[in-house]
Amino acid sequence: MSAVRNTCMLARYNAWADIRIFDSVAALPPGEAEKPRTTLFKTMIGTLNHNLVVDLIWQAHLQGRDHGFKARNMLLHPELASLRAAQEKLNLWFIEWSEAQTDASLAESLDFTFVSGKAGRMTRLEMLQHVVTHKAYHRGWVAEMFFEVPAKVLDMDLPVYLSESSERR
Repeated sequence: MSAVRNTCMLARYNAWADIRIFDSVAALPPGEAEKPRTTLFKTMIGTLNHNLVVDLIWQAHLQGRDHGFKARNMLLHPELASLRAAQEKLNLWFIEWSEAQTDASLAESLDFTFVSGKAGRMTRLEMLQHVVTHKAYHRGWVAEMFFEVPAKVLDMDLPVYLSESSERR
C-alpha cells in the first residue's frame, strides 16, 4: 500500500472511530459524559476535548503555523454536541489533507514547537500517524470509563473498520 493510500485510510479510520466513540458516549444515561472520574482529564468530555486540542495542534504543525495553545487539557467544548461537531469538522480536514498529499510531501520533514516549547521535527506522515495513534489511545481511556457506568462501547479497532469499510474490498 502506498504511503498516500495508507495515510488516507488512517484518516478515514480515525474519523470512523470518532463517530463510534461519540455515538457510544451520546447513548449513555444523562450526566455520565460529564461525571467526574479518576482520570487525568477528569471526564469523558474532558478526554475527548484533549483529543480535539491535540488534533488542532498537529493541524497547525502540518500547516506550518503557530497553534496558540499553552496546554493540552483545555475544555474548548463542554457540551458533547458542539465537541462532536468540532471534531467531525477537523476529521474532515484531515481526510481532505491526506487526499491532497503525495509520497514526496508525506516524506518531507517539518520543524515545529511542542506545547512545552521544545523543538521538534517529524515527517508529515509521522505527524498524521501520531494523530491517529494518540486518539486511539485516549478513546481507549474513554472506553475504560464505560465500565464505571456500566455500559458497553462500540468496537473501534482498525480490523473492525477494515471489515466494515470498502478500504480492502
